[in-house]
Amino acid sequence: MTVPLLKIGVVLSTMAMITNWMSQTLPSLVGLNTTKLTAAQGGYPDRSIGVLPANPEESWQVYSSAQDSEGRCVCTVVAPQQSMCSRDARTKQLRQLLEKVQNMTQSIQVLDQRTQRDLQYVEKMEVQLRGLETKFRQVEENHKQNIAKQYKAIKAKMEELRPLIPVLEEYKADAKLVLQFKEEVQNLTSVLNELQEEMGAYDYEELHSRVSNLEERLRACMQKLACGKLTGISDPITIKTSGSRFGSWMTDPVAPEGDTRVWYMDGYHNNRFVREYKSMHDFMNSDNFTSHRLPHPWSGTGQVVYNGSIYFNKFQSHIIIKFDFRTSSISKSRQLDYAGFNNAYHYSWGGHSDIDLMVDEGGLWAVYGTNQNAGNIVISKLNPTTLQIIKSWTTNHPKRSAGESFMICGTLYVTNGYSGGTKVYYAYSTNSSTYEYIDIAFQNKYSHISMLDYNPRDRALYAWNNGHQVLYNVTLFHVIRSEEL
Repeated sequence: MTVPLLKIGVVLSTMAMITNWMSQTLPSLVGLNTTKLTAAQGGYPDRSIGVLPANPEESWQVYSSAQDSEGRCVCTVVAPQQSMCSRDARTKQLRQLLEKVQNMTQSIQVLDQRTQRDLQYVEKMEVQLRGLETKFRQVEENHKQNIAKQYKAIKAKMEELRPLIPVLEEYKADAKLVLQFKEEVQNLTSVLNELQEEMGAYDYEELHSRVSNLEERLRACMQKLACGKLTGISDPITIKTSGSRFGSWMTDPVAPEGDTRVWYMDGYHNNRFVREYKSMHDFMNSDNFTSHRLPHPWSGTGQVVYNGSIYFNKFQSHIIIKFDFRTSSISKSRQLDYAGFNNAYHYSWGGHSDIDLMVDEGGLWAVYGTNQNAGNIVISKLNPTTLQIIKSWTTNHPKRSAGESFMICGTLYVTNGYSGGTKVYYAYSTNSSTYEYIDIAFQNKYSHISMLDYNPRDRALYAWNNGHQVLYNVTLFHVIRSEEL
């Protein structure tokens, strides 16, 4: 609106200047400066200038610079009497003056038309601005609605995170950290409530960043809680029914993300073929697999796949072999000194299960019996690359009395049998070199367990139960030591 109004101001100013010029200059053109003020028709004040001849008998006058009812400038000229000599110098002067006045009148009309056009433009602009104002108001209202939806989504995310707090408190990962998380969640919840009452009180991006950061910290804390003491085992989940009464199956606990291959080994001796299924889905629903031929038959069901290689006990020996699936070759083999083999110190179900290899959060382990330990269980931590023993622990539990065993967070858990009613009743901690008797229910659905191993990535037990491949979820309890607080 500023530019059109400025144009109108210029036009009106120009008209005033022209009017002023006519009122002051026209009389001087004819040598007269007599001014008189009269009333125009209609009651409007009319400022007119009379131009009188030197001799009254010549009888001609010029009136100019009058205003009509709409405020426009009108010039009026009254010609001299017909009897006047047309060659009179004043007649010529009057004719010239008349032409000038007519030209000025036309210019003023043009300016008036332009003024009217600019006024129409201004009115049109006013209508458009009102429309824009309405649109801006609608955009503002829609923006508030979108922000409200975003805040609602954040609050929903917070509701998803909230159940993690009691979980952290239940497992007691870190008392101070849990308290800090709880306070932060409460603060964020309070901020969200305030935002709902007053839009724009907090920056959405910053709030979203804080929520994401808290979520990452909670996830990291949950990873820290992966290690703990076994407190419960779920009911079994039957994945598949296949193979003979004895065997083993597993997934790689340190495989890259997206690698969900399943490895399957039927029988406990005189077999050297390992099946590879592309995924758990393929394993459950199809017979599509790749077969790998090992250079030697395995002994027992204590094999384990770890970081792309399979570790197994060579049949009728106390030699451990590391076979790389990528190169289809033996990458390392080593004799496990003093370990019993060929059914010397097997589990209570037999099956040449003298040496049981297993993996937990800490790495690769071997569980076996020795003459030096009177046939009781020996636990050895192995270097997965060289197969050398890093450290060994001797227990007081007879190997032949154990139904099966598995490692979780550096603790060996032993079952009291392999058939009928079964439970986990003995635990030996390599972290403290102590043992205890426990009582954790363990449902033996198909009455003959010949393989039981823990997978730290899935936090589940893999079992071979009388020709059924079964999974058990586990519950761990994190114990906080005083030095961790």
